[in-house]
Amino acid sequence: MSQQTAILIMVGAALLVLALGTWAWLRRGKRDGGLQAPVGEIPAGVTTRSVHPALYVATTRHDEPLERLAIRGLTYRSRADLTVTDGGVALDLTGQPRVFIDADRIAGAGQATVAIDRVVERDGLLRLSWRLDDGTVVDSYLRPQDASARAVADGISAIHTPTQTGTDA
Repeated sequence: MSQQTAILIMVGAALLVLALGTWAWLRRGKRDGGLQAPVGEIPAGVTTRSVHPALYVATTRHDEPLERLAIRGLTYRSRADLTVTDGGVALDLTGQPRVFIDADRIAGAGQATVAIDRVVERDGLLRLSWRLDDGTVVDSYLRPQDASARAVADGISAIHTPTQTGTDA
């Protein structure tokens, strides 16, 4: 086989992989098109408890850390600011509208080690479990930059009441 033939085969294989990846991502976007993040501002009158710079990793199906959801505004990894208030949690991802998760939507907060394409030291990720408008529970993973995931999870846990359904993280 000549060098040119080998190069053509490699280029063809690379194009095939890119085409399959694009097709799969478009199907995922179509599948998750009905899922909506609660976009909005922090309500007036609530007290800010803490603000943490973080790296946003992904939002997945609850207890399925390798099943990314393509929710508008929460689809891609990004730098973020996580604001914990008495009324809920705000996520400010770079270039996206603010997502505000009311305290009554929060199902729990804890720590994780793995999410999609991110593996960190044991319990180095914050896992925020919350409910979409349709009641579906999802997990959003963040890596706090100025505090431990445990400290941030404890701060979030202090603002929500555990549910009777056993969906607490």
